[in-house]
Amino acid sequence: MSAPTTRELYDRYVIPTYGRFDVKLARGQGSVVWDEAGKRYLDFGAGIAVTSIGHCHPRVLAAMHAQLGTLVHTSNLYYTRPQAELAERLVRLTGAPGKVFFCNSGAEANEALYKLARKFGNEGVPPAPKHSVGEMIATDGCRHGIITMEGSFHGRTLAGIAATGQEKVKKGFEPAVPGFQHVPFNDGPALLAAVQAPGVVAVLMEPIQGEGGVHPASAAFLKMARELCDLHGLLLMFDEVQCGLGRTGDWCGWKTLLGDASVMPDAVSWAKGIAGGFPLGAMWASDRPVALKTGGTMPLCDLLGPGSHGTTFGGTPLVSAGANEVLAVIEEEDMLANARTLGAHALAALRALGSPLVADARGVGLMLAVELAPDFAARVLTLPPGKAPALFLVETLHAAGLLTVPSGTHAIRWLPPLNVARAEVDEAVEILRATLARLVG
Repeated sequence: MSAPTTRELYDRYVIPTYGRFDVKLARGQGSVVWDEAGKRYLDFGAGIAVTSIGHCHPRVLAAMHAQLGTLVHTSNLYYTRPQAELAERLVRLTGAPGKVFFCNSGAEANEALYKLARKFGNEGVPPAPKHSVGEMIATDGCRHGIITMEGSFHGRTLAGIAATGQEKVKKGFEPAVPGFQHVPFNDGPALLAAVQAPGVVAVLMEPIQGEGGVHPASAAFLKMARELCDLHGLLLMFDEVQCGLGRTGDWCGWKTLLGDASVMPDAVSWAKGIAGGFPLGAMWASDRPVALKTGGTMPLCDLLGPGSHGTTFGGTPLVSAGANEVLAVIEEEDMLANARTLGAHALAALRALGSPLVADARGVGLMLAVELAPDFAARVLTLPPGKAPALFLVETLHAAGLLTVPSGTHAIRWLPPLNVARAEVDEAVEILRATLARLVG
C-alpha cells in the first residue's frame, strides 16, 4: 500500500480553514522555491510578506543554529539576552523612546494594541470636554471605543475581525466584539466626526492597507489623525504587520508615506517579516506620560504591567536570535535601498505592461499590487464561471512558475523578499506579461 500524498494527508487531518492552492512546496533558497516534483517558482508572495530576506539565509541559519544549541525556551518569567537586544533594536529603528511586548503573530500584536487602548481608557484621566466644530464633546470617563478603517485587516481573532473593516471576515462569528467603529479610509471629515463621539479612546489604521489591496494613507490623513488624537486625548496606533520593518524602503511604513518623521504614533504592531519566517509578533508603545485616575503619571509603555498581559512563546531566545539577525542583515546589506530602488523599477515595469486585462498598478517599495480590469471576466474566455479574476490569474501564474498573492476579487500582490535581485524582478514581469498575453490571445 503506497503512502498517502501530502494532499491526502491534508484532506484527512488538517481543518480546512484555508482554500489552499494545489502547490506542494518542499524547499526554498533566496527568492526561489521548489515543489515536491522539483518545479521551480519565483516566490513573489514571500509567505505573504514574511520571508523578508528570502529563504534559508545563511547568516540567519547560523545564528539560530548557535542559539538552538544554547537555549531555546525559558518562558517569560526570566530574562534572556536575545529578547532584550531585539527590543533595544526595535526601539532604535522606530526612532522614539518606548518599550516592546513580544508575542507570536500579527493578530496577537494587534490584541496587545486593543488591550493597551482599553487600559489607557480605563486607568487614564479622560481629557477635559472640548468645543470642536461648535459641539460639546461629552465623556463619562469610561472610554474603550477604537476607530478603524473600512477595507482594513487586523487579524482573525474575535477582536481582530471586529476591528477589521471588511464584512466578509465577520460572517458566521456574530455577535461582534463591541467597541469598534469603521470609517472610510483617507476620509478626513468622517474621521473628524468619529473622534468626537463619547467613549472613543484610540484610532487604529494600517498606513498601507495590505489585504485590502495595497492602498496607502495620504500624508494629510496621517497628519490629521495625529492632530485629532492629540486634540481629543486619544491614542494613535498603527498596524504595520505587513508594511513595516523594511517593506516600503524604510523601517517604518508611515515615514515612507510622509517623507519624514513628522508624525509619531503612540503604539505600533509588527509581525510577518520581523523574523524572516519564524513566528514572532511585537508591539511597541511610546513613553508618553499618562495621567492616572489614581493620581500621578505613568509612561504609556508601562501601563500593561505584571499580570495584565502575557504569552508563553513570545520572544523566545531562539526566535529573538533569528529576528535580531534578520534585522541586522537588512540593515547591513542596505536592503532598504534595494526595496526602494527595485520597488520603483517593478512598479514602472508593471505600469508599462500595456495589457487590456490590467487597469492599474500601484505600490510603495516592495509592496505592490496589480489591479485587474473590471471587465476581466468578459475578456478571458477561459475564466471558469464564478471564479474571481484575481484567483484565476494567481493559479495561472503558478503554472508559469510565479507565486503571487490575491487581494480581493480583482487585484494580485507582489511582496518579494527585500533582497530580491533586479533580474528576478524582470523575470517576474516577463512571466506576468506573457501570461496576460496568452489569456487574451
